[in-house]
Amino acid sequence: MKIIQLLPWADWFALGFFVLVWMGYAAFAKYSSEHHHSILAMTNRYRHLWMLQTTARDPRMLDGIITQTLSATPAFFCSTTILILGGLFALLGTTDKAAELVREIPFAVQTPILVFEFKILVLVVIFVYSFFRFSWSMRQYTFVALLIGAMPPAESFQSGEVTDRQHYADRAAAMTGLAAETFNGGLRAYYFSFAALGWFFSPVMFLLTTLLVTGVLYTREFKSEVLTLLEQ
Repeated sequence: MKIIQLLPWADWFALGFFVLVWMGYAAFAKYSSEHHHSILAMTNRYRHLWMLQTTARDPRMLDGIITQTLSATPAFFCSTTILILGGLFALLGTTDKAAELVREIPFAVQTPILVFEFKILVLVVIFVYSFFRFSWSMRQYTFVALLIGAMPPAESFQSGEVTDRQHYADRAAAMTGLAAETFNGGLRAYYFSFAALGWFFSPVMFLLTTLLVTGVLYTREFKSEVLTLLEQ
C-alpha cells in the first residue's frame, strides 16, 4: 500500500506506541479495579449498597429514575460521537485546506495529503469504537432496569417468602457495574482521541500527548480527590 511507503518509521512507531499504551492502560485499569482501590471499584461498592436498598424499597420509582438518569449520559455521548464522525468525514473532503492550515504551525512536520487523510481515518476508528462502547452501555442500563423490575416485592423479602435477597442485589449491582465500565471505556477513547491530535503536528508530539493523557487518566482514576471522598 502507498500509505506504508509514505508514512515514516517514526510515525509508525508513534502509532504503535499509542495503541500499546491505550491497550496496556485499559488492562491495567481493569486489573487494578479488581485488586486495588479505584474510582470504578469504589463506585461499585455504592452500586451494591444501592441495589440492597432497592430490594427493600417498594415502589421502586426512585430506582427507575436513577437508572434512566445514568443511561442518559451514554445516550448523550452517542449523539455527540455521531456528530463528530460526521465532521471528520466532512474534513476528509477538505483535507487540502486543513493540511495547509497545519503547515502554517511552526513546529508541525510537513506531511503529504494521503498521510494527513490516514491520520483522520485513525480518529474515525477511535470514535467508531467509542460509539459502540457508549451504545452498549445504554443497552446494559436497560438490562439494569429489567433486573430491578423483575425483583420480587419488598414484602416478599421481609416475610421470608424470598430468601435470596443478596443474590438479586449482587446480580443487579454487577450489571450496573458492567454498564459503568463500558461507558468508562468509551470515555477513555475520547481522552485518547485528544492524544491522537498531537500526531497532526509531529510523531514526537504524538508520543508526548499519549503519555500526558495516560497520566491524566491515571491521576483521575487512582489518585483523585473524588476517590479519597468515596473511600471515607
